[in-house]
Amino acid sequence: MTLIASSVLAADFGHLNNELEKVKRAGADLLHIDIMDGQFVPNITFGIPVMEVINTYSDLPKDVHLMIHNPENFIKKFIELGADYITVRPESTEKLEYCLELIKNNGAKAGIALNPETELETILPYMHEIDLLLFMTINPGFGGQKFIHRVVDKMAEADRYRRKHELTNLLFEVDGGINEHTAKICVENKIDILVSGSTIFESDNFKNTIQTLKES
Repeated sequence: MTLIASSVLAADFGHLNNELEKVKRAGADLLHIDIMDGQFVPNITFGIPVMEVINTYSDLPKDVHLMIHNPENFIKKFIELGADYITVRPESTEKLEYCLELIKNNGAKAGIALNPETELETILPYMHEIDLLLFMTINPGFGGQKFIHRVVDKMAEADRYRRKHELTNLLFEVDGGINEHTAKICVENKIDILVSGSTIFESDNFKNTIQTLKES
């Protein structure tokens, strides 16, 4: 069964408690939390205080994507605040190996994210060490963008590598432009987790939307 990670970035922060409760009741499997610093990507979202509030409001697993410079300085704190998965960008740090070790040594699952322009070959040396590979199908920084279809070839290539090396515990995740049509494309290419923000939070019926995505 495909898992759905609701992207908190698209929630109504004036009613955050209610929004998170609604997506849980609607069948979301995880909360996807994008942390942006306005430097590594051209947007600022939220940081440690909001993460603390999210953890208080919801007991769904927290899937935290650090789009910040030098994530090694913040990994332990986000895990302390409830992160179950921490995903980092290879371009954001000179200590990628250390980041992955830090994540796992502090009890969370370690992930790497690939920008649409980043070649899969750049992270192949780490594929045996990570728990999650996140494919970005938009240019990171803002929600509501259109799905970049050329990333699909990269998904297929990664799945061939995963099967060849029997990486049975490695999950594939996609974030960006996910709706019922693009979800189907992703699932056909062996994606395990679909991140969806606007599609869920802007819908009239969270449960029906999440169920439609799962059935893709």
